[in-house]
Parts: sequence; structure tokens; C-alpha cells
Amino acid sequence: MVIHGLSKLTLLDYPEHIACTVFTGACNFRCPYCHNARLVLEPHKCPTIPEDEFFDFLESRRGKLEGVCITGGEPTLQKDLPEFIEKVRSKGFLVKLDSNGYRPDILWDLIRNDSVNMIAMDVKNSKEKYAMTIGLPPEAFDLEAIDRSISMLKSTGVNHEFRTTVVRELHDITDMEKIAEWIAGDSPYFLQAYRETEDVIYRFEDSHEPFSCYTEIEMQRLLGAVRRFVPNARIRGDEN
Repeated sequence: MVIHGLSKLTLLDYPEHIACTVFTGACNFRCPYCHNARLVLEPHKCPTIPEDEFFDFLESRRGKLEGVCITGGEPTLQKDLPEFIEKVRSKGFLVKLDSNGYRPDILWDLIRNDSVNMIAMDVKNSKEKYAMTIGLPPEAFDLEAIDRSISMLKSTGVNHEFRTTVVRELHDITDMEKIAEWIAGDSPYFLQAYRETEDVIYRFEDSHEPFSCYTEIEMQRLLGAVRRFVPNARIRGDEN
């Protein structure tokens, strides 16, 4: 698998576990607020880390790390993702996969083969605003794929969470309520406040005015609306 980055220690990416995070390149979405623009738009220009080097690192952290988070970009675009996960698991490490949910067949294969310990799926926006939020024309986007992935995570029993990066210019309280109604139930759901960086996609494509984040008080108001449908909703960073 092509690895473009490695965070050697994270206490946040894998809840309740000490882990490292590997970054894959390329994505089938073009979310203008994405903070990994180079990985999405120009993965061929990003440095790579040989698999052997990564697994040597993993071996050196045996007994210190518990798991590996695989993120992107969109990891399910990597054709050898299942083999990479199997190799990580064979060495005794847990695996958490981050995904946008647009390839439900890949997720299903990983779930039915008991390959992953946890899946975190981004739910970008309400159904009506999904295509706009991910930077794709509506005619080129299949909402059913997202719907299938949501239903699958909720019904199979796999450890999972949903999450939404909340952007003032893209999400209002009605959108958040519609998302919550869509994923309604006992699943953990995290609201993540947008944060501006130098590597946001819109800065590279010059296609949007700058985005902004909600205040802490406003995020709490959104959370209250969401919890009507998803009692386990929280704001990322406020878990305690």
C-alpha cells in the first residue's frame, strides 16, 4: 500500500487506544474544506514511506502501541488495503479505518471478514447538500452508496463512529438535525469544528471564499439539536 505519511503517536485518533496513524493518498471527494489538500489533489507529488520501513517501525513499537489508524485521502481506494490490514493485524495490532463511506462494498468485505476493529465514517452533510459539500456535481454522485454504508455500520455490530466537520458556511442547524435524523440511534456521533490551515483544498483550487468555524457556544447549540436523534452525540475534544 502507498503510505504518504506517518504520525508515530496519537492519543486522539483511536479512542481509548495508543496508536499511530498512516496517511494514504487520493480521494473520490473534493470537499473544499478538507485539510489534506496535497494528499487529495497531488498524491503523486507527496513523499512516500516504504511498507517495509513502516512495519520495521511498528515492530520497534511493539508493547508501546496498541493500534494503527488508517486515514487519507480515502483509504478504500487503495487496492491492497485488505492485505495491508491483514499484515498489521497479524502482528497483534488493532486497526481503525477512516472512510468517507463511498465504497460500501469494500467496507462490507472488511466487516464480514472481521478485518477491522473500528470504522470511523464521515457524514458530510444532509442529503440535500451532500454533493455540494463534497465538491461533486449531483449527477456524478450516488447518495445511495453513503446510505448503504450508514445502514451497514449501524446494523452489523462493528465498532464504529460517525462524525461531521461543521463549517459555518456549509452547515446550519437544520442540516445538522437532518444528519442526526439520518443516522438516528445509539451510534457515537462526533461534531468536529472546522479549523483553518494552509493545506485546505479551497486554497489550492481558489473556488471558495474562506470558511469559518462556529463558536463553542454555537457548537453546543448544534449539539443540543442533534441529541434529539443521536443521544451519544458529542463535540470532538469534549469527550470528558
